[in-house]
Amino acid sequence: MPTTRSARLGREPSAKPQPQIAEIESLDLEGRGVARLEGKVAFIDGALPGERVLWQRTRSKARFDTGRVLQVLRASSLRVAPLCPHFGLEQGSCGGCSMQHLDARAQVSIKQRMLEETLWRIGHVRPEMVLRPVCGLTWHYRHRARLTARYVEGKGGALVGFHERASSYVADMRQCLVLPASVSSLLMPLRALLGELSIRDRLPQIEVAVSQDSTVLVLRILAPLSEADRQLLTEFSRQHGVWLWIQTHGPDSAEALIAGSGEHLTLALPEFGLSLPFRPTDFTQVNHATNEILVRRAVALLAPLAGEVVADFFCGMGNFALPLATRARQVVGLEGSASLLNRARAAAGAAGLAHKTTFSNHNLFEWSAQDWGALRRSVGGVIDCVLIDPPRDGALAVVQSLALTAPPRRLAYVSCNPATLARDCGWLVHQGNWALRAAGVINMFPHTSHVESIAVLEPMA
Repeated sequence: MPTTRSARLGREPSAKPQPQIAEIESLDLEGRGVARLEGKVAFIDGALPGERVLWQRTRSKARFDTGRVLQVLRASSLRVAPLCPHFGLEQGSCGGCSMQHLDARAQVSIKQRMLEETLWRIGHVRPEMVLRPVCGLTWHYRHRARLTARYVEGKGGALVGFHERASSYVADMRQCLVLPASVSSLLMPLRALLGELSIRDRLPQIEVAVSQDSTVLVLRILAPLSEADRQLLTEFSRQHGVWLWIQTHGPDSAEALIAGSGEHLTLALPEFGLSLPFRPTDFTQVNHATNEILVRRAVALLAPLAGEVVADFFCGMGNFALPLATRARQVVGLEGSASLLNRARAAAGAAGLAHKTTFSNHNLFEWSAQDWGALRRSVGGVIDCVLIDPPRDGALAVVQSLALTAPPRRLAYVSCNPATLARDCGWLVHQGNWALRAAGVINMFPHTSHVESIAVLEPMA
């Protein structure tokens, strides 16, 4: 009989944990049900607030356990049947979504509650007003996605899709209800294509970028394409009406398989008469319909006057800066990526807004009061409004420096991480003597636990 690792180490194999019954109190920021058992917190995948479930522990730590639902003994009235056949809790299920078993409207309400709880738990702040949620499409909304590709002989060949739930393996996906239908229909043809390539085991990733009238697939490759590979890819592009790009190293190395193809992707903001050009590897918002509503909301909340100056921190390719420039006298965009700044300048020129915009390259994680002073002097002495749209790390250096210089009259903060938003708002309120006037969620990623939000703050008189 083979010797187990436990036996070799002189230990008895540990017994499999017995299923337990739990009452679910809430959801955590990863969409797991939260229960309290014998003085310990349990995070249970697939459980919803108010439910009574039979669950299996999968991991045990000193202060908490994690596990998954085996059976729902008392179901929540908000539980629904998932639409996607690949959604589930079983091994091999797709991990691209985590909340399809929860009513779509309830998802938004729970995200709002998560935001408010995080603001209080981390920042010890409460908004004076809760904003109406920003919502757009809930299905076929993902205009940007990063799909993993694997050639696995034991699973019948190539796989293309999101990772399996809580795993580094690729889910065996045949369709996807959050990708645009035109991209979902390419999953099986892409699997067939991958299996025919000579570098099928050296192509780990396919990035999806969808514009109004174009779709680009960026193939990340770790070995050179053969001439036969190029012919296969070219034929695939023509047959399915998509553009293929090849990326050999970092994002800047990506180039079109067919010269000039896929060069004119645009992010439309029709309310402001804008169309922002971007490359397939540039950062853009995933949900274009929700982004249109978000930009409208941000501009309305910031409400710049015609004679005012606005500073847009982490401006990217101008998603907020250019719409704000249609309302304000001048907008200064600040960003750490030179390539995105070039995109913003080009869009401003094409929109006739070059005279109202200035874009500057800065490391915003090292922003200081001296930088604020230089910025104010560059625009004549006053910054009236500020918009911040940082990555997950937040914008602590920017907000801390606000207390050391003449503050703007209003700040709008767009966040993709409730924890760093709460930290930064807490600092402004408690150390900077600001007020958190309003906050609300942006449902940018329906059917996932990802919470985006927007907050409005003003300095106290």
